[in-house]
Amino acid sequence: MESLRLAVSHRPALPLPTPHGHLRRRHIHLQPSPNSLSLSLSLPISPHLAPAARRHLPPLLAAASASPAASSSPAPNPAAAAGGAKPLPLLLSIAAGLAVRFLVPRPAEVTPQAWQLLSIFLSTIAGLVLGPLPVGAWAFLGLTATVATRTLPFTAAFGAFTNEVIWLIVISFFFARGFVKTGLGDRVATYFVKWLGRSTLGLSYGLAISEAFIAPAMPSTTARAGGVFLPIVKSLSLSSGSKPNDPSAKKLGSYLVQSQLQASGNSSALFLTAAAQNLLCLKLAEEIGVKIGNPWITWLKVASLPALVGLLVTPYLLYKIFPPEVKDTPDAPALAAQKLKNMGPVTRNEWIMIGTMLLAVSLWIFGETIGVSSVVAAMIGLSILLLLGVLNWEDCLNEKSAWDTLAWFAILVGLAGQLTSLGIVSWMSNCVAKVLQSFSLSWPAAFGVLQASYFLIHYLFASQTAHVGALYSAFLAMHLAAGVPALMAALALTYNANLFGALTHYSSGQSAVYYGAGYVDLPDVFKLGFTTAAINAVIWGVVGAFWWKFLGLY
Repeated sequence: MESLRLAVSHRPALPLPTPHGHLRRRHIHLQPSPNSLSLSLSLPISPHLAPAARRHLPPLLAAASASPAASSSPAPNPAAAAGGAKPLPLLLSIAAGLAVRFLVPRPAEVTPQAWQLLSIFLSTIAGLVLGPLPVGAWAFLGLTATVATRTLPFTAAFGAFTNEVIWLIVISFFFARGFVKTGLGDRVATYFVKWLGRSTLGLSYGLAISEAFIAPAMPSTTARAGGVFLPIVKSLSLSSGSKPNDPSAKKLGSYLVQSQLQASGNSSALFLTAAAQNLLCLKLAEEIGVKIGNPWITWLKVASLPALVGLLVTPYLLYKIFPPEVKDTPDAPALAAQKLKNMGPVTRNEWIMIGTMLLAVSLWIFGETIGVSSVVAAMIGLSILLLLGVLNWEDCLNEKSAWDTLAWFAILVGLAGQLTSLGIVSWMSNCVAKVLQSFSLSWPAAFGVLQASYFLIHYLFASQTAHVGALYSAFLAMHLAAGVPALMAALALTYNANLFGALTHYSSGQSAVYYGAGYVDLPDVFKLGFTTAAINAVIWGVVGAFWWKFLGLY
């Protein structure tokens, strides 16, 4: 029997996938031999969509992601090398802020300083959507504007760069690199394929469960998708004769890709440390005054039942509405066993990675009791990986996405925090609350309207973290003004920030990864994204409501 060997490689000089980033070109090499087929997949990441995916974006988002892709040719592209801002998105982004600053009358209860900061913030958010420059560069321009116009003093503008949560997010990127570099994530997923992969449905459950298993210690949905699960899905699909961009895609690959993508939202929502946007949401909630005690345990307890139900329902739901042609995969366990044999015994670096992550997760769970904060736990874990050589400092320096995230997350969090301090967020939320009260909506009805609005607005965003940075604070403040219980409002918005990552092919980094594999047609992406989102809304709305009532959230 032919076997399929899959090797995931990464280039040390290029960043791994990020929670908010999109894929640069994928480099796929097929090396046939008489008895085996070797698939090598290299997945460097860029904050821009691949050109093939970009053609299908809505006009605003096409502009946001349209950036010259890295050429595989040694000769540089002079146009790409020139760089600079895109003129039309630049003008529109600046115009959005200037219109608020000079054309919209300033409310009497808002100070001139707060109104000016709001205009700069809106220009910054418009630039995140329209993309005149890469996200980090544009955010830095917004920060510069606040200091240059003396809207904020230097120390206030840069204050968020010392924020613990942001550094926890940065360190999580290094953990994800360790999982891919050591091959530990690949090994764990392959074991689940070996145990559950005799049928297509079982195979899907094996992949979904294995992602949930490694999610709390590998805090990047995109890294899990590109570095672990897509290579395995492609390997299994090709071994069953299911090829990308081919009618045979529907044999197996289409179903596995969509099932894994849709299930990943529930995996990311299940654990606080499963996705970077979760940590950002908690920090933004704290800025508004919603402090969550013992966050890791509280998060897991509140999310556990609806997330687990969602994980169990999603593969079966897609099996019915988007069925694969191949129902049985008797060769999958054998392929997985052969792959594990080729990988050999667990290496020293994998054992170190396992021990380090068990220590980090334990400290995240019990750290508050013993006086160790989450970021200190992450720093201890990273220090162990560096001391024992699992990662080296060059790995950290080359993790460009981590440093980019540090810059633009810190800027957005800082601006949002200052808007809250200056009273803008409370003013906006009170305005919305008055509108809701004019319709005589109870807080449960207002909760449903605001949650649905927050979810559906994501059709305009190509990044989960950009969406969170732009709208989370405002929507949470609206919930509070409408009388929604604080903890319930803060966590529900955060869970939504994970679930809407599978709405479209551009709605998250992992969506771009899976769509770029070529197994699912664009109409199916939108249809399945909306259908599964509606099912998830029912699951989280019904199961979550009963569970949260039992827990005393309302």
